[in-house]
Amino acid sequence: MNGPQLSELPDDSEQLEPFVSSLRRRALQASELSAVRAFSEGFLIKFLRARDFDVELSLKLLLNYQRWRRESPEISGCLSPSSVLGLLSTSYHAVLPQRDHSGSRVLVYRIGQWNPKDWSAFQVFRVSLMTSEIISMETQTQRRGLKAIFDLQGWSLGHAWQINPSLARKISSVLSDSFPLKVRGIHLVNEPMFFRPVFAMIRPFLPDKIKQRIHMHGADFHDTLSDFFSPDILPPEYGGEGPGIEEVCQDWTNQLLQSEKLLQQIAAHPTADVASTPDSSLISGEAQTEQFSQG
Repeated sequence: MNGPQLSELPDDSEQLEPFVSSLRRRALQASELSAVRAFSEGFLIKFLRARDFDVELSLKLLLNYQRWRRESPEISGCLSPSSVLGLLSTSYHAVLPQRDHSGSRVLVYRIGQWNPKDWSAFQVFRVSLMTSEIISMETQTQRRGLKAIFDLQGWSLGHAWQINPSLARKISSVLSDSFPLKVRGIHLVNEPMFFRPVFAMIRPFLPDKIKQRIHMHGADFHDTLSDFFSPDILPPEYGGEGPGIEEVCQDWTNQLLQSEKLLQQIAAHPTADVASTPDSSLISGEAQTEQFSQG
């Protein structure tokens, strides 16, 4: 049975146990994680699914994830939705309620709603990280990955000045080799000419596989987004027939706020594996996430 076939099996399948055990053993032996005493099965399966159950690649991804968290405390150390509620309230970010035809989660970022005078790029990046942590708990998302639509209408020099080479490397690391989610597509719409220097800063850090999944649609995106997404899942603002963007932004903001305690515990945990620490208060948060994933 190959990796994609293994990924389709439920978490409690006996066929997954040898892979989970092997990854756990390798991780606990790693010098970087010498202080760690336990990893939960569900946490390890996220990394295995992200690398089609190749234990060696899954271990590398797990170590990269832990290293990224240690080296980026200004982003990973504060995952509190209420701390960026002002930004979320501008309808900056949403996760569409329906998945695309392949089962991928679809995320929308409306850059023009971000006022760089009020919110730093690190705070904005935290919003993306919060969403990534939540959807990475969804079994279907582990299997099918995510696609992101970045609406760059309103992009200004104020936004560009926030993106320095250090942050560009952190962004590219999450997209490529430091987070247990498969990025299936990145779609840019309404991108202005002066966005290109910023993209040129990020692009060299991306692997070829990710570069090939980046699509620039320009201002005529209504004609081309439909080549990638069914109209019934897209908001009308993006040529679709689904719920309006304001509604889906508010719904996702509510989902993040409901996950506040869970996200704060992820941020505070040494490895982010909160399931490895017995705490009955986490069960409701995880159940809410799985319930939302059925939407």
